[in-house]
Amino acid sequence: MRVWRGWTRPEDAADYERYMEEMALPAYGNVEGNLAVYMARRDDGDRVEFAMFTVWDSIEAIERFAGPDYERAVFFPEDERFLVDKELTVSHYEIYGSR
Repeated sequence: MRVWRGWTRPEDAADYERYMEEMALPAYGNVEGNLAVYMARRDDGDRVEFAMFTVWDSIEAIERFAGPDYERAVFFPEDERFLVDKELTVSHYEIYGSR
């Protein structure tokens, strides 16, 4: 599982959510080896936190999406317009159980 977080101003959150649904979901979904994409958001005081959880079948699949430096975050063209803070790297987890 690949996890990334970024933050917007509250007034930009709805637009960023729509943008990510239109831009990120197809981008992830079109990569062979992507098994699932979960987009989440929560109010975080004076900003809104967005988290992307993507599930892959292998590191090679992640590399097809992110490139050889697969621990770096992938950004979309309008991210800078919305994000007031962002993680530049991602965290990877090995899934060992689910229900």
